[in-house]
Amino acid sequence: MVTQPPSDSVSSLSFSPKEDLLVATSWDNEVRCWEIKRSGTSFSSTPKALISHAQPVLCSTWKDDGTAVFSGGCDNQVKMWPLISGAQPTTVAMHEAPIKDVAWIPEMNVLVTGSWDKTLKYWDTRQASPVHNQPFPDRCYTLSVRHPVRVVGTADKNIIVFNLHYPQAEFKRITSPLTHQTRCVSVFPDKQGFLVGSIEGRVGVQHLDNSKQNQNFTFKCHRDGLHLYSVNSINFHPVYHTVSTTGSDGGVHFWDKDHKQKLKSMARNSLPMPCSTFNKDGSIFAYSACYDWSKGAAEHNPVTAKSYIYPHSPQDSDVKPIPQVVNRRK
Repeated sequence: MVTQPPSDSVSSLSFSPKEDLLVATSWDNEVRCWEIKRSGTSFSSTPKALISHAQPVLCSTWKDDGTAVFSGGCDNQVKMWPLISGAQPTTVAMHEAPIKDVAWIPEMNVLVTGSWDKTLKYWDTRQASPVHNQPFPDRCYTLSVRHPVRVVGTADKNIIVFNLHYPQAEFKRITSPLTHQTRCVSVFPDKQGFLVGSIEGRVGVQHLDNSKQNQNFTFKCHRDGLHLYSVNSINFHPVYHTVSTTGSDGGVHFWDKDHKQKLKSMARNSLPMPCSTFNKDGSIFAYSACYDWSKGAAEHNPVTAKSYIYPHSPQDSDVKPIPQVVNRRK
């Protein structure tokens, strides 16, 4: 467990693309950074820096060169925090409502922000105004980018896909294959489709190519009998391209989506798990355990609320696809 964790619920986790620096945003209005060091299967964490927003912080991402972190939230702004240089954070993006998700697109050298004000905006961080404003039919809940594919999930179960070679026009819009509200999306590493998770404890596998629609399917992952739990985060392993999911049931699962197999389930935590992330080579999987707001503000007590962030060292057998046996007839 990391030392000096947030005093309220963790909303996002993101590793530096260059080194094992872990950033967490939280509902206590703060953004924290730790250096994570591994010794065998044990970890140590050293708090490195902290900044504050005026309101709860909901999302974060790193610049591709690892020099800066972007964080956004309920103060309707994104701050750029030059962690490596130690300079003060500056505001680089603004919306008219809370910012729910954010991504840096190195191929375009722009920041993209999705908000509850029903817009998505592109930002050149050297300018005060957005370079493009994309209206949505409803609030942005989640987004994922692997250039040239960007997928956005909105409040009305719309899944909107963009080809970033033509960023100002929608490439495709579909209704989520899942029955209930979209919680998270993640673009395939090969950029041929995406995963979508919902509050009903299921994940949908969707391909972009119309000729592959018969390969789409959904699977149950965070359910316990008749009890359904939100799928809060989906991550692809950076080397093996298998999938992790975390949920409100306190569960962590690893999957091979291509062969429709569960690879590993970690011991269930007594607290929900709202977010998770892999480091640059997949040797560290970090996840948070805390109240995830799935039962609303009435169930949240800021006095007794506790948050934990755990670095975990997955074994190859947990995250590496199982070789498939091919039956051959003579």
